[in-house]
Amino acid sequence: MLAISDLVLCMSTLPKMLSIFWFNFREIDFSACLTQMYFVHCVSVIESGIFVGMAFDRYVAICDPLRHSIILTNPVVAKAIMAIVLRGCMIILPYPFLARQWPYCRTNIIPQSYCAHIAVVKLACADTCVNSYYGLFVLFCVLGLDAIFIALTYVQILRVIFSLPTKDAQFKAFGTCGSHLFVILAFYIPEYLPPQYYTLPWVALRDFSTKFPVIPIQSLGS
Repeated sequence: MLAISDLVLCMSTLPKMLSIFWFNFREIDFSACLTQMYFVHCVSVIESGIFVGMAFDRYVAICDPLRHSIILTNPVVAKAIMAIVLRGCMIILPYPFLARQWPYCRTNIIPQSYCAHIAVVKLACADTCVNSYYGLFVLFCVLGLDAIFIALTYVQILRVIFSLPTKDAQFKAFGTCGSHLFVILAFYIPEYLPPQYYTLPWVALRDFSTKFPVIPIQSLGS
């Protein structure tokens, strides 16, 4: 599921990025920009939900391993995936509609290779507080709550790991969730960093693999 979401996220930006680098074609139709905006942010929220599900899976596997197959049955997993996808689709749905309603009489240049919500809205010559407030709501009340839930889950996981009787058992238990924890940190930390920190190698590597903020300028078509 995570691999599919990463593939969709890459494919929503890769064609335009390649046209910028290969053919220097820097224009994008406004409707296409709004579509790209929706998929980029929608899949980001879906990925956040997937990480929550993965954290809960690791919690059950380590803290209650004998009931793992009873708690996380195939129907439960299928329903959880459906809920995660629907949440991402519905929460981000207002983005393109909020962005479309404004008049755009300023510059039509976006200083990056994909259409981010705030980057597009900043070009509007109107009061876009509604967009800013809703963007903050998504960032802190959706992604932020996901991050808090994951953090609390891993606190419980680490508490159980460090209570194991032997170092070997602790190492094996930590090995089942270490890679997952690294991926979560690589996903969430750049979400809350200002753009100037994208020059850090590990931040740029994570975002280049998904959103490609390598900042070639592109312009919105009329």
